[in-house]
Amino acid sequence: MTNPVTPLHAVVTGATSGIGRWIARGLAQSGFSLTLIARDDMRADRARRWITATVPDAAIDIIRADLSSLKETRAAAAAILSAHPRIDLLVNNAGLLSHDRQVTAEGREKTLATNLLSPLALTEALLPAMPATGRIVMIGSSSADRARIDPDDLELKQHWRMARAYARSKLALLMMSRNLAETLKPRGVTVNIVHPGLVATSIVRHGGIDEFVWQLLGRFALTPEQGAQTPLYACLSPDLAGRTGLYLKRRREAKPNALVFDRALVARVETAVTRLLG
Repeated sequence: MTNPVTPLHAVVTGATSGIGRWIARGLAQSGFSLTLIARDDMRADRARRWITATVPDAAIDIIRADLSSLKETRAAAAAILSAHPRIDLLVNNAGLLSHDRQVTAEGREKTLATNLLSPLALTEALLPAMPATGRIVMIGSSSADRARIDPDDLELKQHWRMARAYARSKLALLMMSRNLAETLKPRGVTVNIVHPGLVATSIVRHGGIDEFVWQLLGRFALTPEQGAQTPLYACLSPDLAGRTGLYLKRRREAKPNALVFDRALVARVETAVTRLLG
């Protein structure tokens, strides 16, 4: 992706902390103007000031939205489109790892709503503004690699567990991202999903890992800056121009969960997801 006179525009979710801040800063350093979608105005403003401390001329808009809400997600998309008729890059980074099963005001299980439904709804809403060179980057997780999924109970109304809910949402995201990649091939817009690695962020550190286990694993964890490198590769690398439907780890294509190749299962998941999207 090269920078024309008019800067390319990127939309980034979950950019107020963790790898999202570093992704946003890396894009600003590469010449992108940015829209950050954030739930908290103060944290979003801090992120903007943090980015502009390094990239003083960065153009950064902030849209406030709770991305566990489909209504707010779609309203955010409408606000973005009114200000930016062209979206060159969408990074769906926002995620949730909840200790308790929560249900949103719209009646969706919150982990699934944040990690799966919102990225899909935002992507669908912004797609009309994306050119043939557009890229969509979904932030996934290796927790999906061994996950199992029941299309009849995506929201885990039965046997809910924090790790299971998170892994299932990321597996469903992987499935739906691959489907979307195939659908968009004729348009040229690419969709790739990235596992950033084990990163020392709050979602990992406070995600139910035993303190002793964290003491062992934590020393091998990536910093948020390091964790942002594979997502930035997916966003920016000329090597990935036109390549779509990839699952990336450490800047390389990785083998996904075998369930993503089960067409009948994926079709059932897609039907369930479509129903939940409303």
